[in-house]
Amino acid sequence: MQHDRAERNVAERRVVFFSPDVTDVSTIKRADEFIDRGFVLTVLGFRRSRYNRDYQPRWRYFELGRTADGNYLKRLVLLLFSFVVIFRAREHLRNADWLYARNLDQLLLALFSRAFFRSRARLIYEVLDVQPAFVRPGLRGRFLRLIERTCLDKIELLVVSSPGFVRNYYEPTLGYRGKWFLLENKLHASTLPMLNAARERILKRPRRRGRYRWTVSYVGLIRGEATLELMERVARRLRDDVLFKFHGILTTVDPRKFAETIARNPNMVYCGEYVNPRDLGTVYSDTDFVWALDLENADNNSRWLLPCRFYEAGVLGLPCLAAREFELGRKIDALKVGWTFAPPFEEELTAFFLSVTTEAYEERRSRLLDLPTPAFIAGEDVSVLTHFMSGDSFDKDLHGVRPGERTEAMRLVAAGGTERQGMPRLTLEEGDHPASLR
Repeated sequence: MQHDRAERNVAERRVVFFSPDVTDVSTIKRADEFIDRGFVLTVLGFRRSRYNRDYQPRWRYFELGRTADGNYLKRLVLLLFSFVVIFRAREHLRNADWLYARNLDQLLLALFSRAFFRSRARLIYEVLDVQPAFVRPGLRGRFLRLIERTCLDKIELLVVSSPGFVRNYYEPTLGYRGKWFLLENKLHASTLPMLNAARERILKRPRRRGRYRWTVSYVGLIRGEATLELMERVARRLRDDVLFKFHGILTTVDPRKFAETIARNPNMVYCGEYVNPRDLGTVYSDTDFVWALDLENADNNSRWLLPCRFYEAGVLGLPCLAAREFELGRKIDALKVGWTFAPPFEEELTAFFLSVTTEAYEERRSRLLDLPTPAFIAGEDVSVLTHFMSGDSFDKDLHGVRPGERTEAMRLVAAGGTERQGMPRLTLEEGDHPASLR
């Protein structure tokens, strides 16, 4: 079905969102952000039996099947069978202005669907992680990179949650030179009242609670045998000083090994699963430091990403512990809102916990609390993205940028405030000093 996109207003823009998991918090957040800004949304997505299993979306969606992390063969088979369901959504695809695909398998599905149903929709590809399989040497890795490189030629925009993905993978490895946009893993604005209340409770609690001097919480997806082993070594050396708490679900950690680790260390406690964002205030209620030192894929993804827990902890005024020279570590060091460590991690962490003072802790936490809300809550950045998706006006807003700089001009971050005609004020990332586009 043909239609004239130029005459549509934002409220009539139609988006079909291809998601690997309709119950995932980041999917729910992105879907809600599209709806908040007036887009007509349809979600085509799979389900994973990880957490939030009983969630029922408030938006229109078509369930494509049930899948699992890392099982690429099963996911390929499911992609083929999902066309039975996608056929039922064919009118939504034909009428869509945009297809928004998260992860490569969903991008493939979106490309095939667009071709099969002769949709004129443009494509946006969102990446929250660069999976280890895509950076491995050998035939399998080269094949996956070839597929992704081919798909990148067909998209309008690449959306990443960390600039490290573009700087370390998409530009040098895949040779990507197209438009890209930074949309960090910030929290949805609807969570702010609840988290503000939780932050006030945290600020009023007594400094010393129970027998331990400090409490460190690892929240979210618990992954990486190397990370767990490091935490156990530090816990053993600080048995009477630091309590390590785990909240969430196990992913790439062996459940039996994890249970044995918890059982033999009295200062390591597993608190079970939780519902995000409903339970965040409770989960972090007795936390001093948030563990964000991820060693699972230390040469690539873990080094490049900016994890969700940084934003959750940040809005609550809780400093993170991270690896120095990782993307998150550089961000923390630049803002001076937490602590970073270099190998040997065990020695540095142990020395830190034995020497850090309450005064030093409060000074870092004060810096964290002084950061503006948009550092942790999505707003202007989402508005920039949806403005880009709203029509031809975005190109007109960039009329002052020379044609040869258009690709660079799409590397945008929100800089607070808005300008006339509702266009957020934009800045161009240029080293450590954003330069205005206007």
